[in-house]
Amino acid sequence: MQARRLRLPLAALAAVLAFAAVAEAGPFRRNRGGLSEQELVSDGVTRTYQMHRPDSLKGPAPVVIMFHGGGGSGQNGAKMTGFNDLADREGFVAVYPDGSGKGRFLTWNAWHCCQYAMQEGIDDVAFTARVIDDLAARGIADPDRVYLTGMSNGAMMTHKAGRDLAGKVAAIAPVVGAVFGDEAMAASPVPALIITGALDENVPPEGGYGKNPARQDSPPNDAPYAPAGAAMEYWMQANHCASEARPKTTKIYTLRQGAGCDAPVQWYVLKEGGHAWPGGRKGSPMGDAPVKTFDASEVIWAFFRDQSLDR
Repeated sequence: MQARRLRLPLAALAAVLAFAAVAEAGPFRRNRGGLSEQELVSDGVTRTYQMHRPDSLKGPAPVVIMFHGGGGSGQNGAKMTGFNDLADREGFVAVYPDGSGKGRFLTWNAWHCCQYAMQEGIDDVAFTARVIDDLAARGIADPDRVYLTGMSNGAMMTHKAGRDLAGKVAAIAPVVGAVFGDEAMAASPVPALIITGALDENVPPEGGYGKNPARQDSPPNDAPYAPAGAAMEYWMQANHCASEARPKTTKIYTLRQGAGCDAPVQWYVLKEGGHAWPGGRKGSPMGDAPVKTFDASEVIWAFFRDQSLDR
């Protein structure tokens, strides 16, 4: 028996095609906090990232990728930073990858830190590259204007992904994080803005393991943090800076900058800053209160929007 062919009126066919278009755009439907959860496979494992794409954007746009702190999540990163509102105003896509872990305690493998991701050898640089490629392939990201930022363990991940993905990332901005002093040099210069809290006890400016004695020689760290100045020294060297400019000091911060660099280096030390996202919200009820005299998200975006890959 010959199968009957379904013939639809033009109006009905248009309705079907419209429904298909909506279904295809399903991943952009927002859930809690104005975010849509995206999935991809990295190293054979299904990973997720949260995305806020302003309704005004119709084609490739700048992307800010924000790595949450240890024990956090992509949704937590969005709440702390307020990047969604800034993205709506400034016209960029805010992306918040989710780390790895058992249950809700998620971390990043950022060289010598932290916990599950470090212990299991999770390749979070490969995951980051997959996220960037996924966004570019879908026409969401302008591949010349992808930026990385993060807090604490996420800041360490920002340093690591920035140096390992030099040439793929237009600029980085680690917040209250650290380097360890034994990192390989980035293959090419990367514009870097660094923010340190002078009163941070978790990732102390003087280096070491922080206020928790359990960190020493055991997870979540297997090496002490280098002093905060080591991060600036690293990027000054990677960016071929000739010297350091005269510091700028205000009641709120001290700003040190590289001079004669192939890519800019800026380091803010907030005099009253603790272990929190400046100008944002607490990462947890027990976390430090963010300073309200310095808006890290605004400062970071002002730095990012002037940076682009030169291909």
